[in-house]
This record gives sequence, C-alpha cells and structure tokens, in this order.
Amino acid sequence: MIEAIHLSKFYGPFAASRDISFTVNEGELVAFLGPNGAGKSTTMKMLTGYIAPSEGKARIAGHDMLDDRIAGSQRLGYLPENGPLYPEMTPLGMLRFFADARGLPRAYREERIEAVVEICDLSTVMYKSISKLSKGFKQRVGMAQALLHEPDVLILDEPTAGLDPNQIREVRRTMRRLSETKTILLSTHILQEVEAMADRVVMINEGRLVYDGDIAGLHQKGKTLDDAFHKLTGHEQLVAS
Repeated sequence: MIEAIHLSKFYGPFAASRDISFTVNEGELVAFLGPNGAGKSTTMKMLTGYIAPSEGKARIAGHDMLDDRIAGSQRLGYLPENGPLYPEMTPLGMLRFFADARGLPRAYREERIEAVVEICDLSTVMYKSISKLSKGFKQRVGMAQALLHEPDVLILDEPTAGLDPNQIREVRRTMRRLSETKTILLSTHILQEVEAMADRVVMINEGRLVYDGDIAGLHQKGKTLDDAFHKLTGHEQLVAS
C-alpha cells in the first residue's frame, strides 16, 4: 500500500534522503524512526506527493505520487507534524470546509463528519474556536481532517509531539482503533509507542535506511529499543570518540 522505491532528495550537494526503499503492506502499522534531521519528514513528504523526489518513485495503493497524485491522494490521509489548521474556524467549520474541498457529496459529508468526530472524540469541542483548543485537541482535529475522506492509508508525522502523557494516551488509543482497518506509517520519537503498537520498524539515519524489520530483530541490536536506536544511529560511536 506504501512503496518507497530508491527515493532520494537533494538540495544542492546536501542529501536529505538517499536511496531509501521499503514497503508497507495492507493492514500493517509500521513505525518510521530516526534522530532529528535524519530525513524522516522529507521521505514522508515524498511519499505523499507533497514534494517531488530527485530520484526514485513513491507509490500509494499502486498510484505513482508524481504522475498520478490525485488518485493516490484519494486513498491517503496525511497528518504532517504540526499539521496546518485554521485557528479562526471551529472544528465543525473546518471539517465541512475540507469535505467541500474534497468534493464529498453533501449527504455523505455529514455522515463522515459524524464518524470522524466519534473516532477522534471531538464532540465536546465542535463549536469552539480552534485557537482556544489544547494541543491535544488540535492534534485530534488534524487527525479527523486526515480521516474525513475514509482513506485506506495513513501517513502520520509525529502525531504525539509536544503532548502531555494523558494526551499521548488518547492519541495512541485512537491509532490503535485506526490500525484495525487502515495501513499506517507512523513517525515517532517515543520508543514505547513503537513497542506497544508497531508491526515493523523502518529506521533511517543521515538520510539512509539502516533497519527494516520486526521488533524482535531490533532487540537483537541492543538490550533495549533505546540501545538499538543508539547503536543504529551511530550515537554509541559518537559518545565513544
């Protein structure tokens, strides 16, 4: 459902990502890991068609995101880190706006808004200004927008960044529910989330793929996930030097 095929992105001589290849199969929840500046967000933006790769291809549900982006986008829900919201709108107004922008039929529009409000637990804030909401609720509004058109594939970039433990728990609960019916690529820095939810881990460092496998295989790289992360991203060598 998600295919990265030799993806690279160059900005002059700098390689934000280089020759990255992996797949996410239908029904999988795959954690996408790497330190800050590793190229995770750049890779996710190429997968969604938000930016064009310098080399390689990105496919969503079989659609090339460079040549067939509209069809691919109809199958995709994307929540970027600090996803853009309209602070002067209410959640209801914003969801109606996005439903119209996506061309959802009016009868179906209200049905889908009702569904995503229930999934993301937004009923208590639907008529409040988004600018007045907590960061946790803002993240849920962004998630609802990504789910509005009932996509098969979700790409979520740091959906719990900056949230407190209670808010993280709420978002994690939502993602568990979604993973029952969606294919998900999830970027996160929280290794406990990876262990609790992910079927597989893809890890990059300095723009290159350094691991693609299950949690058990990651444990073999270190006593804990934290150990494995440090080892695969070169932190141990840096500290030793």
